Amino acid sequence: MKGGDMTAVDPLDPLDHVARLAAARAALDGVGIDALLVTELTHVRYLTGFTGSAATVLIHPAGVLFVTDGRYRTQAGAELGAAGVDVELAIVLTRQEEVDLVAAAAAGRSRVGLEAARVTWAQQRDMAARWFPEAELVATEGLIERLREVKAPAEVARIEAAAAIADAALAAVVAGLAQGPTEAEFALELDSTMRRLGAEALSFDTIVASGPNAALPHAHPGPRRIVDGDLVVIDFGAVVDGYHSDMTRTVCVGEPTPDQVRMYEVVGAAHDAGRRATRAGVAASEVDAAARAVIEDAGWGDAFPHGTGHGVGLEIHEAPHVGRVSAATLSSGSVITIEPGVYLPGLGGVRTEDTVLVDDGGCRALTSYPKSLTI
Repeated sequence: MKGGDMTAVDPLDPLDHVARLAAARAALDGVGIDALLVTELTHVRYLTGFTGSAATVLIHPAGVLFVTDGRYRTQAGAELGAAGVDVELAIVLTRQEEVDLVAAAAAGRSRVGLEAARVTWAQQRDMAARWFPEAELVATEGLIERLREVKAPAEVARIEAAAAIADAALAAVVAGLAQGPTEAEFALELDSTMRRLGAEALSFDTIVASGPNAALPHAHPGPRRIVDGDLVVIDFGAVVDGYHSDMTRTVCVGEPTPDQVRMYEVVGAAHDAGRRATRAGVAASEVDAAARAVIEDAGWGDAFPHGTGHGVGLEIHEAPHVGRVSAATLSSGSVITIEPGVYLPGLGGVRTEDTVLVDDGGCRALTSYPKSLTI
């Protein structure tokens, strides 16, 4: 966003959908298939730039078939054209037309891949019977997800723009906590401010959890009125051109108690330890271990019940998972969160979260709102 203009996102460099489709086609041989059916809409968007709610893509060595319905005739043509992708665009009126088109395009393909984590059992049975009766169906795992894990600079720019909107929105409204709004009222004000500043959507339902509710990691904003002495956990994010940001700040309304200060300092130290451990080539579980060790050493290991982070991009939760049992290794260009927390029933909770870009030398925070316990 321009320095004095907080109502719009600066122009962003285009995304390279042509290279993404080429990478997906090149990956087919590596998993032993000669065609891939893409039904997950997030993956359709990643590969083609299409943002509608109904589409199927068949990728095979000879080309790409893109099928959608009549609602998206104009939109699909415009978005695929803007993305510059070379696809066969088909508009259908019925499901059977879609089945027939995909079956014809896949004729002669002996092994067709399905996205195992995105296809239901009922869909698989239907595809085996009607879509690809002559082919062996192969469950592919993580094929497109692996391509998405490393972000291009244009993707990072979108996440950073979303983070800047979230930063500015919290700065604009946080002082209002001292006026005693309800959790729901403050969440609505924060959400509305992000939209006014240029967010196309919210990353997820904003969390505003105060007082005893702050001990619930994923509390829903409710009618509780925020009062002096409350810890308030605020977890939120904005979306720009499909890409999400994610940030949590915890503040105290009024003067914090010694116990609240200690919680905040321990979580802050855990967050810093997680960031220091984050760099390309490091196991994601090591980042979790570094953050978790600080909280365990403080005697609150059982009060940190979730993972230290997750990937962020076109989805708010995507690969890599950053937790105790994660098998992932961080790559340069991955975007993850680092979000340790401590939750003590009766006292409240503290979570500190940044979205960071991983590189060979460490990581860089894309969220930048100051970390301060008092407002």
